[in-house]
Amino acid sequence: MIGGQHILMARAALRWSIEDLAKVSGVGVRTIKRFEAVDEITSGNLSTIQKLKTALETAGIEFIGTPTDRPGIRIGRSKPNDYPHT
Repeated sequence: MIGGQHILMARAALRWSIEDLAKVSGVGVRTIKRFEAVDEITSGNLSTIQKLKTALETAGIEFIGTPTDRPGIRIGRSKPNDYPHT
């Protein structure tokens, strides 16, 4: 499971705006803002979280830790087409 800090760190590492992540993941901007504002995201939102996680992992992000235990990311390889800016 990933949390709001994970999403925020991943976006920063990729230099993606919330709008960029929304475009790539298909998740609304307001939903992403709401998720980033909390550490733990409830399990009722698993399908939405999976969309965000998949979009960020496809762009080269690896999530480490948990929302409550040393949340972090690693930046791996990504394909240029995974970035909404190009």
